[in-house]
Amino acid sequence: TQNQAFSALLFLYRHVIGVGVGDLGNVIRARKPKHLPVVLSREEVKLILSNLYGEKWLMVSLIYGTGIRLMEYLNLRVHDIDFDRCEVVIRGGKGNKDRITMLPASLKTPLLKHLEKVNEIYAHDLTDGWGHVQLPSALDRKYPNASKEWRWQWVFPQEKRWKNRKTGEEGRHHMHATILQRAVKEAVRRAGIAKRAGCHTFRHSFATHLL
Repeated sequence: TQNQAFSALLFLYRHVIGVGVGDLGNVIRARKPKHLPVVLSREEVKLILSNLYGEKWLMVSLIYGTGIRLMEYLNLRVHDIDFDRCEVVIRGGKGNKDRITMLPASLKTPLLKHLEKVNEIYAHDLTDGWGHVQLPSALDRKYPNASKEWRWQWVFPQEKRWKNRKTGEEGRHHMHATILQRAVKEAVRRAGIAKRAGCHTFRHSFATHLL
């Protein structure tokens, strides 16, 4: 491509010939083609959700209802959900910025019931001497007991428990992204939708349906 040829010439002059090329700020570079995002209709969203069940249904419903990115979603902690204000706090999102988005009222009760189940798992983990979660940045050093507090637990924890080989701490990580990605791919297939839709498609659809 044009950009690859341009980069090769720069490497040749700078690192092989040893000649500087000066200011290249005004050089016109080939533009990368922009692809329009895949957007689902409201009917297609309903059809895909009808092929998801339990925890997976709730997860995809929340991505569509809040418009947050998949990894932002998986990184949610219990204290990031404000049920009184119907808000979700996303911490350290794109650009390492925090922001707030809405929690759909229709998903408030299903999410509360889900967290009740998570709390039961958390209680069993504590009884077994587990219950740790990884904390952001240096919080584990500043607050050594915070990793076992309920407020820091993942909203969607992984089924399997893990053990930190360095610290010996035992607990859970958040659910892996591929688990939900596979579930959505299968739901799209069952729904008979030909569009190349994935988890991120629900974020684009959320933004479009707000217009």
